[in-house]
Amino acid sequence: MSRPINETLRLLSGESEGSNFLDDVSAAMAELVTAVDATGKGGELTIKISLKKATRGAVSVAGKYSIKKPVTAPDVTLLFSTPEGNLLTQDPRQQSIELKTVAVAPVAPLKQVGEK
Repeated sequence: MSRPINETLRLLSGESEGSNFLDDVSAAMAELVTAVDATGKGGELTIKISLKKATRGAVSVAGKYSIKKPVTAPDVTLLFSTPEGNLLTQDPRQQSIELKTVAVAPVAPLKQVGEK
């Protein structure tokens, strides 16, 4: 019976001191899930395992992974162009409305049912 791959991945060295490959890939997966959830767009996690015959009876195994996080679109500003080629925050074809502040009338206390 063959050994489960996760046991083999745990034996591989990780990128940082004291880590292993499986923990590094798990952290990358969590990072990708967070990015996909935040953007609503898809991403990709690629795992590559390379094997080479080493010395007598030994096999050299190296693990490599990469993630493609979804790219968020930059914020945009909507501006209106004029015939002269300028950009404005207000539409020059639209009239402006003069707004005034209205004074708030004092609120009378509420009466309770059965009160005189």
